[in-house]
Amino acid sequence: MRSTKVSRRYAQGLLEFTEQENTTAAVLGEMKEVVNIFKNSPDLAVFMQTPFIDAKKKSAAASQIFAGFSPVVQRFIDLVIRQGRESQIKNIAETYIEKVEEMQGVQRITLTSAVPLSHENIKKILNTSALVNNPENAEVTLNVDKDIIGGYILRAGDLQVDASVKSKLNKIKKEFSQ
Repeated sequence: MRSTKVSRRYAQGLLEFTEQENTTAAVLGEMKEVVNIFKNSPDLAVFMQTPFIDAKKKSAAASQIFAGFSPVVQRFIDLVIRQGRESQIKNIAETYIEKVEEMQGVQRITLTSAVPLSHENIKKILNTSALVNNPENAEVTLNVDKDIIGGYILRAGDLQVDASVKSKLNKIKKEFSQ
């Protein structure tokens, strides 16, 4: 996700509003749907980013696409379009999700290994890592990358633990070359 100043401001405004209205959980689910719609429809993203298409046409299209959504989300998307920020809708939705999950204590973790890991191994890695605040409340994305040869790379936010064989071999290689 590419968080921008615009997406952070709009997401924060939406979050403050949904907290006042007590609709944060419902809007969170709908924002996840907004992200999925944009991911599954590259044409929609191109349509929203096209500067020569009138905002009224974009608003009309959005009202049809998001017709099943709550009035809060529909009005919010319309507001974003009227403000000329329609190219940021997906980023705003992703930033909103991130802010709500952060508020709820959810930590996003990326775990990369050379081979698929068993549930027990994943649990062990999460429980022993200082990067993971609460393993029970972590949202883990698993990746398999054969290039790391063995071990794992754990990433939480902008912090990373590289316990891969590849990095250890590179370190040894670097020491011998000096």
